[in-house]
Amino acid sequence: MKYTEKYFQDVDEVLACVPGVEQLYGSSILITGATGMICSTVVDLLLRLNRRDNAGIKIIAAGRSRERLYARFEGFTENDGLLYEPYDATELSRVDFSGDVDYVIHGASNANPAIYMKEPVETILANVTGLNAMLDFAVRRKVKRLLYISSSEVYGQNSTTDPYEENAYGFVDILSQRAGYPCSKRTGESLCVAYGMEHGLDTVMVRPGHIYGPSITKSDNRASAEFTVKALAGEDIVMKSKGTQLRSYCHTLDCASAILAVLLKGEAGQAYNISNPDSICTIADIAEALAKAAGTEVRFSEATDAEKKSYNPATNSSLRSDKLEALGWKACFPLERGAKQTLDTLRG
Repeated sequence: MKYTEKYFQDVDEVLACVPGVEQLYGSSILITGATGMICSTVVDLLLRLNRRDNAGIKIIAAGRSRERLYARFEGFTENDGLLYEPYDATELSRVDFSGDVDYVIHGASNANPAIYMKEPVETILANVTGLNAMLDFAVRRKVKRLLYISSSEVYGQNSTTDPYEENAYGFVDILSQRAGYPCSKRTGESLCVAYGMEHGLDTVMVRPGHIYGPSITKSDNRASAEFTVKALAGEDIVMKSKGTQLRSYCHTLDCASAILAVLLKGEAGQAYNISNPDSICTIADIAEALAKAAGTEVRFSEATDAEKKSYNPATNSSLRSDKLEALGWKACFPLERGAKQTLDTLRG
């Protein structure tokens, strides 16, 4: 990530799509997974509100590395409302943080297929035990609302070719090698609802689809991230399949603004798809969009057996966004514009 004036103009554009964003002014927001692809962009939006509007938001960024946090948000300090708290979702059974907390955005999770294939136990524990600790914290500290970042993988495999509505659950093979991720995300959502029933805690869930953008991390080996790295280097993009699977791609800035919209306007106990209706496309389509933005080509190669095991088996995981848009949110980055913005921002 490189902060430029153009990037902050893009941030301003998506902030205008968050209904009632001024309600966050003067609040304290705890964000776990704060240096990850999605939540780091949420932090960017909040930091912009503080600098642009003197919003006075206290941003408690929880993560495993202070050095990584301040490297990601270079140029921002406590004077901008940015505070660091050590946190590891796989190691803590009980958490506590100093000071008042009004909202929690819980995004700490292994979201990289290569990692949750390598560390399936840690992945499940982070998504269940780690979430449980945050929910318990929210109850004890009388937090106004906790937002849980789930995943479109909760839908499993569905026979329909239409984008999924929020109740369109399909089949998940619970004994497959990659089942720990979608199954624990399903359990996490049920746990949020259970805390609402038993403890009166206000929770909402979001289900991002396939997120891309300039906040990719070095360890991310998902297809769109690998395509981005190749395009940025001016190299041809190599696909390991025909790329016919239909996905909901969403630029990370649109994803972050959607999260804030649901945090403010979502109905308690409900889940919301995060999807840009102008970016529902195949894997090959996003490869082509990034290659076009870079002036390179797309080539095809055979995947290894190990690579194939980490692939999402769903041929269609596109998502409807009607429920999210009904809150007053809209996306700003259709696929071609999003691809160009990604490369332009990374180039600085």
